[in-house]
Amino acid sequence: MPKLTIDGREIEVPPGTNLIEAARQLGIEIPHYCYHPGLPIAGACRLCMVDIERTPRPTIACNTVAADGMAVETRTPRVLELRRSVMEWHLINHPLDCPVCDQAGECWLQIYYMQHGLYEPRMIDDKVHKPKAVPIGRHVMLDAERCILCSRCVRFCDTITRTGELGIFNRGDHSELGVFPGTTLDNPYSGNVVDICPVGALTDRDFRFQARVWYLDRAKSICPGCARGCNIEVHTNQKRTHHAQGRRVVRLKPRFNAAVNRWWMCDEGRYGFGDLDAPTRLERPELGLDGARGAATWDAAAARLAERLRAAGPEGTAVLLSPALPNEDLWLARRLFADALGVRRLDHRVPPREPGSADDLLRVADKAPNRRGAELLGLEVAGAADGWPILEAARAGAVRLLWVVGHDVLDSGWPADLVAEALGRVDCLVYQGTNANGTSARAHCVLPSAAYVEREGTFTNVDGRVQRFWRAVLPRGEARADWEIFAAVARALGHDWRPRRAEQLFRELAEGVPAFAGLSYAGLGDQGAPVAGAVAEAAR
Repeated sequence: MPKLTIDGREIEVPPGTNLIEAARQLGIEIPHYCYHPGLPIAGACRLCMVDIERTPRPTIACNTVAADGMAVETRTPRVLELRRSVMEWHLINHPLDCPVCDQAGECWLQIYYMQHGLYEPRMIDDKVHKPKAVPIGRHVMLDAERCILCSRCVRFCDTITRTGELGIFNRGDHSELGVFPGTTLDNPYSGNVVDICPVGALTDRDFRFQARVWYLDRAKSICPGCARGCNIEVHTNQKRTHHAQGRRVVRLKPRFNAAVNRWWMCDEGRYGFGDLDAPTRLERPELGLDGARGAATWDAAAARLAERLRAAGPEGTAVLLSPALPNEDLWLARRLFADALGVRRLDHRVPPREPGSADDLLRVADKAPNRRGAELLGLEVAGAADGWPILEAARAGAVRLLWVVGHDVLDSGWPADLVAEALGRVDCLVYQGTNANGTSARAHCVLPSAAYVEREGTFTNVDGRVQRFWRAVLPRGEARADWEIFAAVARALGHDWRPRRAEQLFRELAEGVPAFAGLSYAGLGDQGAPVAGAVAEAAR
């Protein structure tokens, strides 16, 4: 491994490490625009110049590989003057529209100007004008005047998605970013070009003018859009929702995880959070077992359900759980329905209404974020392809209480007329979920669940990696985490279950399920860890 010194500090790095990454390991940030660790190197911006001993001219750090015995200086007078000059060059035609730019507050032109610029402007001619506010795709807006031609977005479309919609056209100071004629930027990962744009040239049409970034709070989370489990940040605007059309969650951003999604996420996951603050959100329990359905307290709902569960008995009870439930909730559901009540008609599988989109980059056809966790917990009818035997039993009159969690079974891959017949035969239909749908409309009891951004927990992704997510906002209305709902019903049945945190449930899960043995919230950290089976598969 090459050993070198940077600003007088010695470091040993893996072969092939460039000087930007080598310096970063020492906590030294070399400014750059065009360089991105997930993209091919372009060497276009020239901002990352450093001095190397016995090298007559300054050298770009992004395209210089660390070598044994190399001595690098990042803050010599010559380097600092070069950075100031390069900043002046980048800003010579840049419009002065920071007050109305969505990138303000997280713009690297602003940040680097304050750190490395602060020059007296010498430009007296008119700036070159280019197209502004041009929609180039369903999700992305282009302001060509703000573009510094770093080519990050072009390289992303050429090498990551391999769709090649973007290019740089014309020459000199008339060079500008654009889409090729007859095309639009509509690949399944188009939102990532906004993330990697270091300036305000590419902005998100959904987030545009919704909130200033310095008002946003951030929480680490996991995308629930498919079984990949991409690591994300949830950005919320809780104090100024009137500026964001009433939305508490205003955008999702990818969070780096080398073992899962690296720096990227798909558009389906990025823009799939509309239900979180939709008018269809369920906010309070409702009961209608003896007549018209009306609002109820949680204690009343739990007590009534306990009565109905006792009356139905284990043979007359069936439960359709959801693979979108976190591990902690599935664990407590297993303890309640299978272990405590002896229910055998227990499953989590409902066929999708339409085939799921998939590719060889990130997207997985399975759109459930925790199917692997549900399978590891054994929450399925043995020998059945899915949960249809439960509906068949309901149609035959063998089920008195049917508890549906998260699924709209009337809008699934099962025949709607047969499902409606099954729902009509049960004495008590319980729906538990975040949003109203056809199934909740027919339910005798509705229990509002907290969405994933409103609680904490873990998902197990398609590769068997257990990953944590954190609460970003408070639950809507009286909604509760699903494990809290199951615990309340268990207490109404006489069980002394009083878990106070999801972490406590995960600890019990790790002790009770061999695949999760040895895992803990502390051990998972913010990057996750594989279950035992996944380790064995990787070893093969």
